[in-house]
Amino acid sequence: MKTLTYDLHIHSCLSPCGDNDMTPAMIAGMAKVIGLDVIALTDHNSCKNCPAIQKAADAYGIVCLPGMELTTTEEVHVLCYFQNLADAMDFDRYISSHLPDIPNKPALFGDQLICDVEDRVLDQENRLLISATDIPFDAVYDLTAQYHGIMVPAHINKASTSLLGNLGFIPDGSRFSCAEIKDEADWPKLQKQFPYLVSCNHLCSSDAHDLNSIHEPIYTLSAEDHSPAAILAAIQKSYS
Repeated sequence: MKTLTYDLHIHSCLSPCGDNDMTPAMIAGMAKVIGLDVIALTDHNSCKNCPAIQKAADAYGIVCLPGMELTTTEEVHVLCYFQNLADAMDFDRYISSHLPDIPNKPALFGDQLICDVEDRVLDQENRLLISATDIPFDAVYDLTAQYHGIMVPAHINKASTSLLGNLGFIPDGSRFSCAEIKDEADWPKLQKQFPYLVSCNHLCSSDAHDLNSIHEPIYTLSAEDHSPAAILAAIQKSYS
């Protein structure tokens, strides 16, 4: 087994709330300097900066999971992780077709920049990426599985945009096996309050929107090897 340090919830300059210096190469470079083994790019409702960050991370010897922070119809944020870039980009195209045509207002929400591996701006996303899609929470498990991915409800006990903050409960029929929390100390209390979580793994990631917020290498997971498939398997098991 390999013990891997991680931060699996990072936003780039494509997310409207992400700083413009959160470019793919800058994120990968910061992860290298900090000493992380595994990162994931999880922009709001988009994977369009995943190609660039995967190339940058590969150059630094860091594993980067292609991902997304999906906003459901209920405005619940769900982290979606994929084994490979092709599946992530197919998922991106599907989600794009379920995103409302609400224009972004850069002066209010921030730019939504798509970059190449050298951090040159290739394009901007004109629709507001923090909008809710028309995909309900209870459809996300099967949807991500169709693209060989997994779902992890994000910051589940955050006051807003979270499973417990927005819904107040874990829906019957839920099948996720890992949840993200902000503070490690919250987990025992959450498991006691919501018995469903007793059999779940948990992640603690930064939800970084600026370079200084990316986690130091303090959280770890144990995987069979460094491959994305092994890391996804580890996320779903109680190895942390």
